[in-house]
Amino acid sequence: MIKHTFMFPPVEQQRPKATRFGNSINVYDPAKVKQFKKTIAQEAMLTYRSDPLSGRIAVKVTFYRPNQKNVSKVEKERRESGMKAPIVKPDLDNYIKSFLDALHGIYWKDDALITDISAGKRYSQTPRIEIEVKEI
Repeated sequence: MIKHTFMFPPVEQQRPKATRFGNSINVYDPAKVKQFKKTIAQEAMLTYRSDPLSGRIAVKVTFYRPNQKNVSKVEKERRESGMKAPIVKPDLDNYIKSFLDALHGIYWKDDALITDISAGKRYSQTPRIEIEVKEI
């Protein structure tokens, strides 16, 4: 089992950017997403020294995002206690996409090996991403 906390605020997958060179088109991630994936991959490589998993995989991931600055103290406490979850953008699936893409080839050989996933997004004073990965 792999269990790790990445002490970085989550970044959602954004629409790819494209440039044209003659008849060919180059598609790439926006700078913010590219940097996020690179940072996550680097930390994962430093903390996980085994071969990538190659069997059926279950993933549990929770994204802790910061509160908006303009919320009241009472609302902030509600959010951080778990009474209120973030039902605002960015969407959970966009967090999942950027984060799991960053771990491809490090924690698992291919994303297709993930057959079970449990994910959530919460508020926290300490933005982070917690993951558990296990072979089934």
